[in-house]
Amino acid sequence: MTEVKVEKLKEFNQEILERLVEIYMRGYEGMREYGGEGEGYAKRYLRWCWNKAKDGFFIAKLGDEIAGFIVCDNDWYSKYEGRTVGAIHEFVVDKRFQGHGIGHKLMEKCLDYLRKYNDRIELWVGEKNEGAMRFYEEHSFRKVGQSGIWVRMVKDVHDKG
Repeated sequence: MTEVKVEKLKEFNQEILERLVEIYMRGYEGMREYGGEGEGYAKRYLRWCWNKAKDGFFIAKLGDEIAGFIVCDNDWYSKYEGRTVGAIHEFVVDKRFQGHGIGHKLMEKCLDYLRKYNDRIELWVGEKNEGAMRFYEEHSFRKVGQSGIWVRMVKDVHDKG
């Protein structure tokens, strides 16, 4: 397998958006209830992610192909915390490339980025998405609550700065 490079997404154009939507849709196959309402929704949501967290929008590339992405927001107001925390809005690795450590590389990049600004990171994960929850637990996230079908997980980042 080619070496994985994780880098900040530099531009957000139609071609990149199409590829991200493809990864997103494929990532939620079999878990439709968590993946929104299809491609139109995915496009709007990914545009929102780009506008909200440009600096923390990282992609994993295998050669020229985007294999996955993570959106890390250092300026998220958490109503649960009553303050600004780091947040992971979206995180998907293309099904074809899962199981090769790409997710771990993306997560490391995200955590390195967020710990410069935040002492706590939150994310939401679908309650039936057990693989994702295990993955987050491996990265020291813990479950702290639930709203509908979504589980809230947080991680305290002690080495801020």
